[in-house]
Amino acid sequence: MKYLSVIQHTSADYLGLMEDHLEGRGIRFNYSRPFTEGAKPPDIATIGDGLVLLGGGPWGSAGKRDVPTLDVEVKLTRACLMMGKPVLAFGLGAQILSLAADGAVESSALEFRAGTATRTNNQALNGFLPHQFPQITYCRDRPLPPSYAKELAIDAQGRTAVFQIGENAIGFTGHPGFKLAMAEDLIMEFDEQPSNDSAPEFSKLRDMKTDIEDALVPIMTGLIQLTGWMKS
Repeated sequence: MKYLSVIQHTSADYLGLMEDHLEGRGIRFNYSRPFTEGAKPPDIATIGDGLVLLGGGPWGSAGKRDVPTLDVEVKLTRACLMMGKPVLAFGLGAQILSLAADGAVESSALEFRAGTATRTNNQALNGFLPHQFPQITYCRDRPLPPSYAKELAIDAQGRTAVFQIGENAIGFTGHPGFKLAMAEDLIMEFDEQPSNDSAPEFSKLRDMKTDIEDALVPIMTGLIQLTGWMKS
């Protein structure tokens, strides 16, 4: 049975709808919560069969409000890349993946957006990434993947939405398994609020519930194939 290490950066941001897909395939996962007292990110020796880096709400990586464990997580992710361990990264996690792969990040204000991304590579996720799919972001700062990274999709502004490092490391600037309750909890968990008006984004997110669930089916199929998490 495969085992994944999942790093949370806030209590509100978790795997969301992806949990059922992993559990349905018999893939175990364990949350690491370094933001809680006495906790720290996992060690490379205990990662298991892959690393998942989640979003961070108002935490970023471009210098204005960096997540406290940034340096440790960049080093851990770089070690996973060097060892060929699969990495999935969302939001802040995608920024950490970019930095670990010798890319960069750019500073941007905290925003909450419910939009759509478009595939730019027909072979993305072994051909399973939908041509268009929901792009839900709640984060500050953005990844600037290294030049050798494969761009798999762009957002409505033409910026990289999904990218691939090597054979089995994938970064999403959004969260493909995002749930409405996660946005509600992020709003309540932190004093800092998104710089844009959140009300219309909540409305759009409510209307996108079925689209998110439907798009996640092929996305998870492609991710599982790329990571090899169903192979014995």
